[in-house]
Amino acid sequence: MKTTGKLRGYIYAVTLFFITLSGFGQMPIFKRYYIADIPGLGWLAQFYVTHIIHYIAATVLIALVIYILFDFIFNRSGLNRITGSGYFKIVILTGLIVSGGLMVIKNLSNIHFGHNSIIVLDLVHLSLCMMLLCVSLYTLIRKKRWVN
Repeated sequence: MKTTGKLRGYIYAVTLFFITLSGFGQMPIFKRYYIADIPGLGWLAQFYVTHIIHYIAATVLIALVIYILFDFIFNRSGLNRITGSGYFKIVILTGLIVSGGLMVIKNLSNIHFGHNSIIVLDLVHLSLCMMLLCVSLYTLIRKKRWVN
């Protein structure tokens, strides 16, 4: 059981790394600040490459969240084991999944979102991403766990 938890942690960390890298890669910052000019990192400036990587990483993240949710429901004693930082991460991840899903929907051909709602959606998604990164860094440094 301990090995499964470590494996989940590694999958989560790698997925979080790639989803963050590809998410920021969809903004032109890697080309603008010449990071994409470093040999081997030119793909970071290619929108469609980072877009596909982001979708793949998002799919892995959603699958991992669903797997852990069902594993927790069926194999654990209750919600009282989740720590405060765990609840905070759960809320942020839920917001990221919902806002990311809405961003996918807005990209469909016959779906129209208003200009202001797209800006709000982008800002909410980016803010939640930054919050998750900050909370994850805090819990990593302080060695806080999701559950007791």
